[in-house]
Amino acid sequence: MNISSIISLLGGLAFFLFGMTLLGDGLKRVAGSKLETILGKLTSTTLKGILLGTLVTAVIQSSSATTVMVVGFVNSGIMKLANAVGIIMGANIGTTATSWILTLADVDGGSFTSATFFALIAFIGILLYFFCKKTPQKNVGMILLAFSVLMSGMQSMSAAMDPLKESPLFLELMAAASNPVVALLVGLLVTAVIQSSSASIGILQALSVTGLISYSAALPMILGMCIGACVPVLLSAIGANINGQRTAFIYLYFNIIGSLVLMIPFYLYHILVGFDFMSAPATSVGIAVANTVYKVAATLILAPFAGWLEKLAVATIKDKSGEEDEVEENFLDERFLNYPPLAVEQSARTVVQMATATRKNLNKSLDLLSKFDQVKHDKIMSREDLVDRLEDRLGNYLVKLNTHKLSGEETRQTSMFLQSLTNLERISDHAVNLAELAAEMNEKGLSFSDDASQDMSVCVDAVREILDLAYQAVCEDDAEIASHVEPLEEVIDVLTDRLKVQHIERLRSGQCTLELGFIFNDCINNFERVADHCSNLAVAVLERRDKRIVAAHNYLRTLKKGDRADYRQLLQEYEVKYLRPEKQ
Repeated sequence: MNISSIISLLGGLAFFLFGMTLLGDGLKRVAGSKLETILGKLTSTTLKGILLGTLVTAVIQSSSATTVMVVGFVNSGIMKLANAVGIIMGANIGTTATSWILTLADVDGGSFTSATFFALIAFIGILLYFFCKKTPQKNVGMILLAFSVLMSGMQSMSAAMDPLKESPLFLELMAAASNPVVALLVGLLVTAVIQSSSASIGILQALSVTGLISYSAALPMILGMCIGACVPVLLSAIGANINGQRTAFIYLYFNIIGSLVLMIPFYLYHILVGFDFMSAPATSVGIAVANTVYKVAATLILAPFAGWLEKLAVATIKDKSGEEDEVEENFLDERFLNYPPLAVEQSARTVVQMATATRKNLNKSLDLLSKFDQVKHDKIMSREDLVDRLEDRLGNYLVKLNTHKLSGEETRQTSMFLQSLTNLERISDHAVNLAELAAEMNEKGLSFSDDASQDMSVCVDAVREILDLAYQAVCEDDAEIASHVEPLEEVIDVLTDRLKVQHIERLRSGQCTLELGFIFNDCINNFERVADHCSNLAVAVLERRDKRIVAAHNYLRTLKKGDRADYRQLLQEYEVKYLRPEKQ
């Protein structure tokens, strides 16, 4: 094998791996987020998990990628460890689709060869990709191009490997590989390096063109390749919580035990009786058949023992610190960054978690103004730390997510999340301010006058309502509810201005002390700022739904000065509810 053949082999391998990656990405884009997101939702039984794992892996062309996603699901609390076992088994079956696709490279139809067929597919793909304006057609074009690149790489590798049958060194290597243990280790090491069992089996299929790979070497190599596929999954579990690590070990144990369960009786029978086909040269189709039979058989044998695989993983990775209840901040798993629909969905869950904590904090702080409770005060401070951590983590996560290729809708969603987390954190800060003001009043034994308490009560009710509206709009992504926020914010602005004037009158008449006056004014200012941030949250929801809204301030200005009947009606309702006639 000369230098030219080596370069051709490396070039073919490059095209093969690149085509595989492009094909998986293109199929995922066509399928959208559904095949990925349902993994975490429809796994109540082992059978359902097997079917889902098979389907998803057949689409994304990688059992390792599917299992890495499952590790992320378990790590983030979306999926229970028991439900992950079925998906892992199905992922092994789904990955056999690639080996069957690669058998097309050997098809020869006379003058119309497979190379001609792949060239035609590539031409159709480039027409769709360059001349179609709609994304779905472009994605189909990408799939066709990727398929052609994959097959061209496969054929280049096969052509480059053909001279190996003349190489004495290669003959010696194949003789050594006839030992099943050696062959298994070779398959394991190759897959550990490439980090894809589909790719390594494809290379084995390309190598079979030499006619020197017998089934006695190919079969244990296939088993080793399946075990080697566990390496990227185990690497992805580094840094995961205990259940995430256990999920990776379930994948490892499934492949090791499956290999042993099938390999031991098979070779015992071969030693005692013998299989004639073992000495025959392996073919591309034969390798695809062996790969499929092994993975389906291993799944059928081990599926009834899914619970035992889980127990084995639990026994391997023991809980030493009570991490089983760890659910607070695991949603933002960086494994999902390579699958934007999942990352966006997890970001949305984190925004909801942050909004819930913020809402609780503000409501508790409003309670403290009428009746101080030290336990509630301390809980507010503790929850504020959670909100700050979530803001920091989600902000960094969204920055990383935006470096990946996102759809237009995903870009709008991440933009809304970034706006939301800033405003939620600021609302929580105002809740802390109010809690501190309540603590100061309690410490100094101060209390508002009856009139001030009554005014405060009206404003508190309005703030609670606008907070509930903003919370519901963000958590449910509801534009209709979001449209109710701005009219109420306008009423709160008027109300707070009026209350400040009335309190100044009480100061002048001696009904209130100067010290209480400062506290009252600080409370009202915090109410006003909370309403402003609720308005920002609502506008962020509306911006995502309405592409015509390009600037929040201009939108609000137009809304308030315009003649929209729905806005005016809501404004009037809130005025009647919260604006009492000014005192004479």
